[in-house]
Amino acid sequence: MPEHAHHADVVIVGAGAAGLSAAHRLTSAGVTTVVLEAAPYVGGRMSTEKVDGFRLDRIGQLLTTSYPELRRTPGLDSLVLRPFAPGLLVHSEGRHYRAAERLPGRSARGALTAARALTSAPLDQARLGAALARIAATPVERLLTRPELPAADALAARGLPSRTIDGFLRPLLSALLCDPGLTTSSRCADLALHAFARGRLCLPEGGAEVLPELLAAALPPGTVRTGVRVTSVSTSCVRTAEHGEIACRAVLLATDARAAAELLPGLRVPPFHEVTVVHHAAPEPPLDGPGLLLDADRAGPVAHTAVISQVDPSRAPAGRVLVSSTVLGPPPDESAVRTHLTALYGTPTDRWERLAVHHTREAVPAMPPPHDARRPVRLLSGLYVCGDHRDTSTVQGALHSGRRAAHAVLTDFGIASSSAQESLPTAA
Repeated sequence: MPEHAHHADVVIVGAGAAGLSAAHRLTSAGVTTVVLEAAPYVGGRMSTEKVDGFRLDRIGQLLTTSYPELRRTPGLDSLVLRPFAPGLLVHSEGRHYRAAERLPGRSARGALTAARALTSAPLDQARLGAALARIAATPVERLLTRPELPAADALAARGLPSRTIDGFLRPLLSALLCDPGLTTSSRCADLALHAFARGRLCLPEGGAEVLPELLAAALPPGTVRTGVRVTSVSTSCVRTAEHGEIACRAVLLATDARAAAELLPGLRVPPFHEVTVVHHAAPEPPLDGPGLLLDADRAGPVAHTAVISQVDPSRAPAGRVLVSSTVLGPPPDESAVRTHLTALYGTPTDRWERLAVHHTREAVPAMPPPHDARRPVRLLSGLYVCGDHRDTSTVQGALHSGRRAAHAVLTDFGIASSSAQESLPTAA
């Protein structure tokens, strides 16, 4: 790390998805950029632990193939997305129901599917299928101008049967938003349903960390520097704990919301949803196929679970089975998790080996109404901020906020940006 006299056009603090996305836009425009990361690795919350040949995500946030920024962000051309089976598997009243009927008028490739077997009433099926088809076809601009309520209240007001809401939409949105109470803004919930209905739920091959690692590897050598802790920032320099000052023309904070507020007191810190992911090695697959299993009854601590090694075989050693289960809250008692998984999968779990429990207290920024899905990224000329807390609390939101921040920097530098802004984000 160069000492005191080092200079860069832009210093980005934080090497998560947002900061690395911004770095690609800036370097592509010829702007000298340095990314400083306090941790010894890139990715922030998108991290993966290796245990006995297993690759275990710490948060396990779900992606969808319809996220536009996964296609638009430079450096992600080689990202491999491993999709879950079409539709969803829902556990309710001791039975599994497959939600796998294609939306009317859409191809098998891009479309999701509405809940064919959640209820025996054809009218319920028709209503749900029509509702998902409508939201898939609605432009994002219109979704973001709808009246804003907590998601739970908005669902109740839309005329869908309570059994359809509780048996399908509530567990689905809880999984997508990491919000079991559905206190999220109904606009953000609609964005999540829009993305879900237009694509397939998926995971990055090799673990969540692969996405930021690909972004970092595709930047010019020396751009990203890990193990460097920033202690203060201004519009013209950053000070580091280990290497003194770095002079610059602009600073972009791309940390999580709390770390950004510590460097710039006065920035709002949102509330967060906490997430716990429990990983088990099972002697054989407890489920046929790479499906995502939701609990509609909320009969235990697990919100959703999957045989991850069937979705992405690279996450487990050959011949081993990885089951990952998400709890939307603090770590529960292991016996309660096993009891719930036994009920969900319909098979004993006493021979399952617990590999790891990852609890993240501030896993996902909450988005209660009113929520601005495009919070300003320009604080003043020379000082900018990005991250999922400035957009939507998803990987799509993080990548998109990085692109918005880079565009603001280039505009202030008087450089024409090739990544001209769309009017609104196009997925949750």
